[in-house]
Amino acid sequence: MNGRARTVLLLVLGIGVFLTGLELMITAVALPSIVTGLADWTQLRTASWVVNGYLLVYVGTMPLAGRLADLWGGRRLLLVGLAAFTIGSALAGASQELGQLIAARLVQAFGGGIVVPVATAAAAHLYGSAARPRALGVIGALTFLGMAAGPFAGAAILGSLHPVTVLAGQGITSGPFLALFAPAWRWVFYLNVPIGMAALVLAWAATGDWDTPRRSTRVDVSGGIAFTAGLAALLVGLTLLGSGLLAAPIILIVLGLAGLVGAVLLGRRQSDPFLDMRLFRDRVFASAAIVSLLTGYAFATAIIGGAVFVDRVLYGGPADQQAALGSLAAATAFGALASGFIVRVLSLRIVTLVGLLLGAGALMVMSAWSPTTPLWAVAVAMATFGVGFGLTVTPRSTAAVERAGVAAFGIASATVTVARMIGMAVGLAVLTAYGSTTIDRLHDQIYNTPGGYLQYVPAVLQARDLHDPLVVGALETWAAGEAAKIMVVLFIVAAALMLVAIPAGLTLVASATGRRLGSPLDALPQGLPDSN
Repeated sequence: MNGRARTVLLLVLGIGVFLTGLELMITAVALPSIVTGLADWTQLRTASWVVNGYLLVYVGTMPLAGRLADLWGGRRLLLVGLAAFTIGSALAGASQELGQLIAARLVQAFGGGIVVPVATAAAAHLYGSAARPRALGVIGALTFLGMAAGPFAGAAILGSLHPVTVLAGQGITSGPFLALFAPAWRWVFYLNVPIGMAALVLAWAATGDWDTPRRSTRVDVSGGIAFTAGLAALLVGLTLLGSGLLAAPIILIVLGLAGLVGAVLLGRRQSDPFLDMRLFRDRVFASAAIVSLLTGYAFATAIIGGAVFVDRVLYGGPADQQAALGSLAAATAFGALASGFIVRVLSLRIVTLVGLLLGAGALMVMSAWSPTTPLWAVAVAMATFGVGFGLTVTPRSTAAVERAGVAAFGIASATVTVARMIGMAVGLAVLTAYGSTTIDRLHDQIYNTPGGYLQYVPAVLQARDLHDPLVVGALETWAAGEAAKIMVVLFIVAAALMLVAIPAGLTLVASATGRRLGSPLDALPQGLPDSN
C-alpha cells in the first residue's frame, strides 16, 4: 500500500477503536436513564448485565479474534467486527425491554472484541518497525480518546436531545416512531450507527487489495469456551466476596481458576491454541503482559475510585464527574499518542519507567484526598495518572508484537489487551467487594444498631432523632470522611501494583534480537520457536 492508502486505513482502524472506547464510557453515563426507561431500580442486578455482559463478551472475544486474525487475515475480521458492532448498536437503540437490550449489547461486545485486537495487529502489519510505535500509539490514543469523549457525549445527548418534544411537534405522540426514537438514551446507541457504517464502507474500500498474512489451521474453540466461562466465574466470585454468602464466592473463584487452567490444558493439544502459553516463555513478551495486567488494575481503580470520590465525598454533580473522568481519559489519550513518538528517541524501558512512576505518584497523591480537596486538584491528579498510564501503552504493545513476530501479531495484540481488560475487571470486582462490604458494615452500625448513630454526630445533636435534618447533615459529613478513608487503601494498593510492574517494564525491548527501534521488518522473527 502507498502512504496515502496506509493513512486512510489507519484512520479507519482508529475510528473502530474510538467507537469501542466511547461505548465503554457513554453507556455508564446513560445507565440510570436506561434503568428507569426499560425497568425500575428493583431490577438493578439484572440491569448491571448491560455493562457486565458487554465486558465479559468483549474480553472473551479478543483472544479468539486475535488468533483468527493471524490464521484468516485481518481484513475479513475487521469488516465482520465493524458490522457486528454497528448492528448491535442499532438493535440496542431499538430495544423495548431490558432483555432485548442486554442481548443487543452482547452483539455490540462481540464486534468490539474483534475490532480492538484486529485493529492493533493491522496497524502493526501496516508499518515497519521504525514507524510501528507511532501507529500503535495512534491506535492506543484513539481508544482512550473515545473513553474521554464518552462522559461528555453521554451528558450532551441526555441533556440536549428531546425526541418526545420533537416528535410531538410533528404530531407523533404514540406508535412505533415514538417507541424507536424516544427517550433520549436510545441515541447513545444510535450515535454509533452512522459512524460505524462510514467506517465499514471506508474499510471495505481501503482494504480492497490488502490483507494481513494468513495461514490455515484449526481453531481452538474449546479453549475459548473454557476461558470465557472461567473468567466469568472468577469475576462473579470476586464481586461476591464479603457479601455474606460464605461458600458461593469461594466455589466460583475455584471454578473460575479451573476454567482458565482448563483453557491452557486444552490448548496444549492444538497447534494454534486459544491461549498460546509458548509466547510467555519469552521474558519480554511475558513482561509486556504483566505491565498491561497491573496497570489495567490501577486504571480501573483510578476511574472508579475517582468517580466515587467526586460523587460520594465531594457530592459533585454530572459536570464535576465529566471534569474528573474527562481529564483522566483525555490525558491517557495524550500519553498514549505521545509515547508513540517519544520511543523514537528514548528506549521502551525508560518511557515505561517514567509512566509507571508518574502513575504511582499520582495514586499516592489521590490516597491523601479528603472532603476538603478541591475539584481542580482531583482533576490534576487524575490527569497526571492518565499521562503516566498512557505512556506505558505503546511500549508494551510494541514489545509484545515485535517479540511475537509477524506471524503472531494478532494473538500478541489480543493477549496484551486482554491482560489490561482482565486487570481492569479484577480491579472493578475488588472495588465492588471491598466497597460493598464496608458500606454494609457502616449501614448496620447506623441503622440496625439502636442508638448507633449517636457516636458519629456531635454531642449537641445527640438528643435529636436519626431523621432530623441536622443529624442527617452531620451523618453525611461523617460518611464523606469515611468514604475518603475507604479510597485511601484502594489507591495505595493500586500505586503499589504500579511500582511492582517496574521490574517487568525494565525488561521491555523492541525486537527479539534486542536491537533499537528502526530495524527493518524483514529482520524480525516470524514467530517464537516451538520448543516441542
